Amino acid sequence: MDATATPFSTLIRTASHEQHTVANNSNFMSDLLGGRHGVDAYTRYTEQLWFVYRALEEGTEALRQDPVAGPFIQPELARAPQLERDLAHLRGADWRTGLEPLASTVAYTTRVQECVRTWPGGFVAHHYTRYLGDLSGGQVLRDRAERTWGFDRKGDGVRFYVFEEISNPAAYKRSYRELLDSVAADDLEKQRIIDECKRAFDFNVAVLNELSDQFPLSA
Repeated sequence: MDATATPFSTLIRTASHEQHTVANNSNFMSDLLGGRHGVDAYTRYTEQLWFVYRALEEGTEALRQDPVAGPFIQPELARAPQLERDLAHLRGADWRTGLEPLASTVAYTTRVQECVRTWPGGFVAHHYTRYLGDLSGGQVLRDRAERTWGFDRKGDGVRFYVFEEISNPAAYKRSYRELLDSVAADDLEKQRIIDECKRAFDFNVAVLNELSDQFPLSA
């Protein structure tokens, strides 16, 4: 197939499919979705997400006018405030006290911050990896969390997964893919973005694997 005739959104999705599958099928995520972990594991996972999204969303104002990254900076996607509400519910009002990122999370956030500062295309790769997943598979985890640990539907504890300003997620995802297809990048830069997307999934898998080590299930 002629790569120039293939939409970029298709190229990036198919190129990262293997890593995406590995992340979804990780032991930690499988056990979380299967209800085999307690709320403490879910809380620790939510903590790591907060570090990642803070890295992704802080400093983006400087990218707003960038021709590559700017179109992707949309306030309705911002997740850090919702994560803070969830953590206040899960950890209490002083939720920041004792909050520490895993080593894998530090590596992940360091790379995200580097892209935010120095490489708009890399920012797009991480942006796509996180937010499209939240709008898709993230909804499955929300449902399981509500059922397993008794959170109110779309309430405190799972607000991270609730996009209140997006009334039609399917339509929104279509418009997002159109943004990808029209990204201001040549073929070489698009390939670099694809490679960074695959790297982003690898960072995610590393975090999930470290969480699995922290929360081993008894045989």
